[in-house]
Amino acid sequence: MRLLLLLAAALLVALYARSSARRPEPNLTFRSEQQRFPRVRTAYTLHHAPVQALLHRHGVVAERLELFLRAFKVGRRLEVWGRNHDEGQFVLLRTFRLAGTSGTLGPKRQAGDGQVPEGFYTIDRFNPASKYHLSLGLDYPNAADAYRSGSLNPGQDIFIHGSDVTIGCLPITDAGIRELYVLAVEARAAGQAAIPVHIFPFELTADNLARRLNSPHLAFWQQLAAGYQHFEDHHQLPTVAVDAAGRYAVR
Repeated sequence: MRLLLLLAAALLVALYARSSARRPEPNLTFRSEQQRFPRVRTAYTLHHAPVQALLHRHGVVAERLELFLRAFKVGRRLEVWGRNHDEGQFVLLRTFRLAGTSGTLGPKRQAGDGQVPEGFYTIDRFNPASKYHLSLGLDYPNAADAYRSGSLNPGQDIFIHGSDVTIGCLPITDAGIRELYVLAVEARAAGQAAIPVHIFPFELTADNLARRLNSPHLAFWQQLAAGYQHFEDHHQLPTVAVDAAGRYAVR
């Protein structure tokens, strides 16, 4: 009996050792996991020191970094805002030019329409081996997109990525995505689980909306305008929800 118990214990130890070997080390951070990929290591070699200097100039500590991204179709730019986690106002860190675009003004509603989405999103995945160098995925379609698409397939796989070509995504060149990817990895490593991304057709001021009174998208843009104006006024993120009719509710 004693021998059987010892053999059983030895077998359990061996099985545990084999299963443990397949699991990642418990102290591996998100940053070190990402740096296993060659393109991410290259991005860090080229941009880690400049990113640290950029944050320092704006009084942001990398270990407390919180990011917010804001894109505009008209003007073709992607703004990167940052602050120390849950402390004070966001400050503009960097602006990237959108190196390519597709579609027209107005939201994305179905797969294959070539539209860049408009609305309130978050980065929900990191792709260190993208076809477009590196990429950061958005949680499109969100609840508002799904509701408004109705029976249509709304599409998926919208990314901020490298290169200068796109069908519905936001390309900022390979050099641009390397720098942004380092910033995003640092924010995630600092504890920011989801990075907000707001995509607007243009600056949603009252004057700009008044120039487009005949647009079929006017009512939709007025929903987005509340979130745009909240950030303009406070440099703080608005609280955004989607109501039962698929409308954005901002407070």
